[in-house]
Formats: sequence, structure tokens, C-alpha cells
Amino acid sequence: MRYTIVTETYPPEVNGVALTVNGLERGLRARGHDVGVVRPRQGGEDSAADHEQLVRGLPLPRYPGLHFGLPARRRLLSHWRLQRPDAIYIATEGPLGWSALRTARRLGIPVAAGFHTRFDEYMRDYGLPFMTGAALAWMRRFHNLADATLVPTHELAGFLRGNRFDNVVRLPRAVDTLAFDPGHRDAELRRSWGVGEDGLVVLYLGRIAAEKNLDLAVRTFREIQQNRKEARFVWIGDGPERARLQQQHPDFVFCGMQRGLSLSRHCASGDLFPFPSRSETFGNVTLEAMSSGVPTVAFDYGAAREHLRDGRDGAAVADGDDEAFIAAAVRIATDDPLRQTMSRACREAVSALRPEQVAADLDAVLEGLSRRSRHATVATA
Repeated sequence: MRYTIVTETYPPEVNGVALTVNGLERGLRARGHDVGVVRPRQGGEDSAADHEQLVRGLPLPRYPGLHFGLPARRRLLSHWRLQRPDAIYIATEGPLGWSALRTARRLGIPVAAGFHTRFDEYMRDYGLPFMTGAALAWMRRFHNLADATLVPTHELAGFLRGNRFDNVVRLPRAVDTLAFDPGHRDAELRRSWGVGEDGLVVLYLGRIAAEKNLDLAVRTFREIQQNRKEARFVWIGDGPERARLQQQHPDFVFCGMQRGLSLSRHCASGDLFPFPSRSETFGNVTLEAMSSGVPTVAFDYGAAREHLRDGRDGAAVADGDDEAFIAAAVRIATDDPLRQTMSRACREAVSALRPEQVAADLDAVLEGLSRRSRHATVATA
């Protein structure tokens, strides 16, 4: 089969969408398919791999290093007429995604659209709560033009169906348990953070941005620090809020963006991961921390609802209960035997999640859409 993935974020950009899309691409390719990628040209790029088609893009406001793709309807129309995909997966709802969707509809190519970002929740986090309804309506319009909308959890599927999204299909997520493994724990790295093996490292893992509910992360650590004076707060990632936090909290350790084995070492070298975000469609970092043997505290939705067993792998807290979130994190931080037991349990909880199965599930969705499209064409011929 010939598939095309359209995305406005892609490695070496590091974020949940980019890494998820790249994993899907590699998984489909490993299954023997011809997979093309349409994405914005990133800073300084003047060439692309043979399977990639680069389009014009512009920097994303407030997100240095990230781009969004500009409409490319004519180019896509010409390219897909010459090399017609059997099905298309559109990962992002930006200008490039919209032009790809409309072009595919014109050519009669079936489309699955991924629901990766809760833009309606972002409106609240960026001080525009009155735009929440408009953002949801905009996303509904986009996704209802596709033949299927793919979501990672039962909870999100139910939410979208309840808000008149059509053809919602659950596509579960997985985690690379070889890359994210407790065996990558690094005593020397911990010492560079000023922590011995018996000390406590609280991790933040992800984009350092307003929508991640960072103030609650800070409040949680300060409460932990009241009981564990030697605790260090280590931040892995980057984003627009990093400079402010560094200035306000000079005792925090900021490691910046990490990739590959270095990311594996950083994750496995933590002891507790409080993840206060309330705007995720899933939250890949939850699985990455758990796979690394790091007990996790998160609100009870997304990946936490699907995979985090409250009291065994960490804590899944009622959504919006900040005080319960802080209390759960403090309890785990101050109980070393409990935390060690949770470390083993959370690794076991995600050990069966296989990226190969996610690729197989996506393959089945795209192949099914292609088959129905062909049958519909024959029936109307």
C-alpha cells in the first residue's frame, strides 16, 4: 500500500506529536508499505529524504524552533495526481493539514485525521476561555471532513462523540520499553545534579509551556521540599516558560532538550514524576516515565486513566483537585519503600505495550478506508 502522512511537526523537533507521528511512519514502513511524508521545511533545510515532500512554513508564535506549514494545495494536487496514495493520515489541523484534507477530498482519497492536541483547552491556558467553544467547533469541522478521527483513549473518544464528532476510532498508544528502561539509571548523572543515590530527584518531563500547568508543578515540589530538604527538581525539555522559571527558581536544574540515549538516562535517573498537565489528549510522557520505573502522579484522564493504577504505579488524582495532587506527590516522595515498590509496578504496567501493535492498528484503519473507497468508486462507476 502507498500511504502519505501529513504533519506540521516532525523530528528533529521534539514534542509528543512529532515523536508519535515519526513512530507511526516507521511502524508502517516496517510493515512493508510505501510511506511518504509531507511536512514544513525546518530552519536551514535545503534538501529532504526521498520519501519526504517539504512545503513552506513559518515559525510558530511563542514556540521557538517549531514551524507550522502553509497551505500547499496546488503542490499536493499535482503530486498526488502523479503518485496517488491509497490513504492519507493527517496529524495536525493547521493550514497545511486543511489544504491536504481539501485536496484529498477533491481527489477522492480517503483520510484519517489524528486528534493530538486539545486546542479548546489551550484557550483557557492562554487566557482566552471565551474561545473554547469556537476552538472545539473549528476542530469538529476539520475532523468531520475526514473519513475517521483517531484518538488514543476511550475517554477522549466518548468526549468527541458527545460533541458531535463523527467516525471516531480509538488508536491506542505504546511506549518503547527498550529506550525507556530503569537500566539506564545513571549515578554519575544524578551526582551532577547534586543528588546521591539515596537522594530524591523530582522530574519534569515535557514542553515547558503555559498549557502544562507549571505553577502546580512548582507548588508540588516546594511542598515535597518541606519534607525532603535534599530533593532536587530536574527539568527535561524546553519551551517559552523556561526563562521565567529559571529566573524565579535558581535552585531548579534545567537540562534542556534531550534525545536518544541521553533522554533515556535522564528519565531513568529520576525518582518521582508529578505531571500536572490538564490539556493532554494522551500524555506520552506518562508512559515514558512509567516505563523508566519512575512512579507518576497525574490527573485521572488520558494516559493516566488508561494505564496508571492508582496506589500501585503512583497516583491518579481526580481532575482539577490540586490539593489532592500535591498530597499524593508528597506521600510518595516521603515513603522510600512505597516508591521502590511503585517503581517496579509501573514498569510492569506498561511492559506489554508494543509500538508494533499500534502500527498494525493504524495499518488496518487506513487499509479499511482505502478498501471502502475503492468499493464505493466501483459501485458508482
